[in-house]
Amino acid sequence: MKLAGLDDLGALMRAGARVRDAGFGSLVTVSRKVFIPLTQLCRDVCHYCTFAHPPRRGQRAFLTPDEVLAIAQAGARVGCDEALFTLGDKPELRYAVAREELAALGFATTLDYLAAMAKRVAEETGLLPHINAGVMDEADLARLRQVSASQGLMIETTAARLSARGGPHFGSPDKQPTVRLATLEAAGRAKVPFTTGLLIGIGETRVERIEALLAIRASHERHGHVQEVIIQNFRAKAGTRMADAPEPALEDHLWTVAVARLILGPGISVQAPPNLRPDGLAALIDAGINDWGGVSPVTPDHVNPEAPWPALAALAAATRRAGKVLAPRLAIYPRHLAQPDVWLDSALRARVQRRADAAGLAHESLWRVGGSDTFGDTVVEWPGAASTPAAPMLRGPAGALATLLEKPFAGSTLGEVEIVRLFEARGEEAEAVFVAADALRRDRVGERVSYVVTRNINYTNVCSYRCGFCAFSKGKAAEHLRGRPYELDLDEIRRRAREAWARGATEVCMQGGIHPDYSGHTYLSIVRAVKAAVPDLHVHAFSALEVRHGAATLGVPVSEFLAMLKAAGLGTLPGTAAEVLDDEVRRLICTDKLTTQDWLDTIASAHRVGLKTTSTIMFGHVDGYVHWARHLLRLRHLQQETGGLTEFVPLPFLHMEAPLFLKGGTRAGPSRREALLMHAVARLALDPVVSHVQASWVKLGEGGLAAALQAGADDAGGTLMDESISRAAGGIHGQEFPPARMEAVIHGLGRIPRQRTTLYGDAPEAQRRASLAAPVLTPRLEAPAGKRAKIGSLAALREQSA
Repeated sequence: MKLAGLDDLGALMRAGARVRDAGFGSLVTVSRKVFIPLTQLCRDVCHYCTFAHPPRRGQRAFLTPDEVLAIAQAGARVGCDEALFTLGDKPELRYAVAREELAALGFATTLDYLAAMAKRVAEETGLLPHINAGVMDEADLARLRQVSASQGLMIETTAARLSARGGPHFGSPDKQPTVRLATLEAAGRAKVPFTTGLLIGIGETRVERIEALLAIRASHERHGHVQEVIIQNFRAKAGTRMADAPEPALEDHLWTVAVARLILGPGISVQAPPNLRPDGLAALIDAGINDWGGVSPVTPDHVNPEAPWPALAALAAATRRAGKVLAPRLAIYPRHLAQPDVWLDSALRARVQRRADAAGLAHESLWRVGGSDTFGDTVVEWPGAASTPAAPMLRGPAGALATLLEKPFAGSTLGEVEIVRLFEARGEEAEAVFVAADALRRDRVGERVSYVVTRNINYTNVCSYRCGFCAFSKGKAAEHLRGRPYELDLDEIRRRAREAWARGATEVCMQGGIHPDYSGHTYLSIVRAVKAAVPDLHVHAFSALEVRHGAATLGVPVSEFLAMLKAAGLGTLPGTAAEVLDDEVRRLICTDKLTTQDWLDTIASAHRVGLKTTSTIMFGHVDGYVHWARHLLRLRHLQQETGGLTEFVPLPFLHMEAPLFLKGGTRAGPSRREALLMHAVARLALDPVVSHVQASWVKLGEGGLAAALQAGADDAGGTLMDESISRAAGGIHGQEFPPARMEAVIHGLGRIPRQRTTLYGDAPEAQRRASLAAPVLTPRLEAPAGKRAKIGSLAALREQSA
C-alpha cells in the first residue's frame, strides 16, 4: 500500500509508461464497435447512472431483433469489428413489463434473449459480440461464451461501505463487491476473455482503488483471463442523486492509471475512455494506458450520452502527437487469440480469425486480397498519417525504427528481430517503411517499372496433394470446389504457345497440379512441344514440387532431371511451391508437400545447372511476422550462395475458396498494410542481393499494384493472358492485364514502363509492337481429365518397363 502515499505524479507516470512500453511498445489500440443497448431496464439503482431507468410509457423494454440487427449491419458497413451488448442487470426480476416482453419474444430470461441476439449478429454480420450483461454465475458466463468473443463486468470498487445507505450503490444488490468479484472469478474458471475496471471518483479512497486493483490482479494470476482494466472517471449527470458530486481531476485520473499500470504489469491492457477525458488524451498515454476501448462511428455512448465519441482520425492524430501509433483491435486481444482452443468457443474461432491480421489485431480496412479493386475504401480505411506532421517519428520506439531503416542504405544486413519490427510498423511508422523502401528501389533500379508479356498455361488442375490453401487443384477431396478436373493435350499446349507469340509474348509460364499419372516424361514432353512450336519463346515452367516429382518417377537425381529439362529447352523456373519457408507453417497448410529444405535444395540445384528462378512467398493464412522474416532470410542466404534468383514475388493468400479457410483454419489473407509491407520489407531485407521485387496485380488489383510500386516494388509481373489459379480461389481481377493498360498505370505514377524478357532484358521490338495490337484470345479448350495422363503417362511407362 506504499503506492497510496506516493504523490510525485511525474515519477509515477514515467514508471507506468516504462512498464507499458515493455509490454505494448509503440501501439495504442482501439476497437471499432457498435453499441447495442439491448435493454435499459435494470434491477439496480446506482445513484450516478442515466443508462438504466424504470419503464417508460410508450417505450419498449427491449430492442427488437430487427432493431438489433439494423444497428449491427450499420456498423459492419463502415468497418466495425465489435458489437458491444450492454444491458441492465436481470430486469425481469424487478419489472413485469420485462417479463411480458421477453415472453412475447419467446424467451424466459434476458440472458436467453441476449444469447440469441449475439448469435444472430455474429452469423449475419460477422461482427464479434462483446457482452456486458452484469453479474452472472459460471453457467451463464459459459453459455454466453458460445456466442461472444469476450465479456466484461466493471468491478468499479471493492469498498463495501459504498453500498451502505447514503452510498452510490445503496439499493443495488449487483454492486456488492463480493458479488462482482465472484463473477470475475467465475469468468476465469469459464475461460472467458474478460474486461473489468474501476470507476473512480464515486467516494472511494486511493487505498481502496489499490485494493480493487490487487483483487483483479490476483484473479488474473489464478486464471489468466483479464484482457484489460478500464480506469473510468466518474462523470456527474443531471437528474441523478450525484448530479452535484465533484468529478475526479485529471491529475487524480493520471495517478490511478499509473498505479494501475505498475500493479498490473506489462501484460494486461490498461484503458481509459477517450470521450470522458478529451482534454487529457496525451497525458493518459504518458501515464501508461495502451488502449482507448471501444469507439463507435455509428452509435453514441449510451452510458455517457453527453460525451460524444472522438472521430477515429482525431483519435489517431492525438495518439500520434503523444508519440504512439493507433491500431485497430478485436474484442479478443492477441494474447488470448494466440490460444484459440483455450479462450474461444469452437463456433467463434473461424469468425474471429477471419478478422485478424498476423499480429492478432484487426484489419485496418474492408479491403481483402483478390477483392475490391479500390485497395481501400475511403469511408472505411484506417486513418492515415499523411495529414499530420512527421515529428512524432522522432520520439521513443519510432526513433529506433528510423535508425533501423538506415541500415540497408549503409550496406548493413537486417536480422530476424529487425525484420519482424518492420512488419509490425503501423500508421506513420508503416509510411516511413514504404518511403524508405521506395527510396532504396530508386537507388538500385531507378524509375523504370518492368513487366513481361507472358501467357500462363496450366496444363492440368488434377493434383494428388492436399494443400489447404489451394482451390485450383482437383482431386477426390476437392470435388466440391469450383471447376471440373481437366488436362490439356500437347496440341492444345502448342496452340496456346503459338497464339501467345502472335500476341506479343516472349514467355510462357507453365505449371499444373501433380497428376498422379504424370512422369518426368510429361514435363520433358511439354517443354519440347512448346520449343518445337515456337523456338524463340522462353519456357518458364515447373515448380520445385513438379521437378522433384518428375525426377522421382524417372529414378534420377533432381540435378540430373533439371539438366534434362534444360537440354529440352527449359529456360527458367518459377519459384513457386515455396509458400512460407518455415516447417512450422508448412505442417499446417501443406503437410504432404515439400519441406523447407526440400524447396531450398531443389532451387539451389536449378541454379547450379544454370537455370535461374524467381522466388515467392504465399502469406497471410496461419503464419506470423517471425515466419515471414525467416522466409526472407532463407532466400537471402540462398541468393548469397547461388546468385540464381531473378526476383522476389509476394503472393498474398487468396482465402475465399481455399479449403482450409472454408474449414475455419486460416485468416482471410493479409491486411492491406501487411500486403504493402511485404513488398517494402522485402526490398529492405533482400538488398542488395535480389534486385527486383514484383507486385502481383492478380492478387492486389490495379490499385494495389500502383500502391506496391510506390512501396519498393519495381516490377509489375506478367500480362498472363490466362489466369486460372487465383480465379479458382475466388479472385476477381480478371485473366489478363493488357500492355497498354499496364503502361497507363505505370505512367500514372510518373514512372517509365519497360517491357522486358524473363531475364530482365529488353523485349524485342517486334514482340512489343505485337503486344500493343494483340487480337482477342480464342476460347480455351480444356478436355476432361482421366485416370491416365494424356502426356507422359507413368502407368504406360511402367507397362513398357515390365
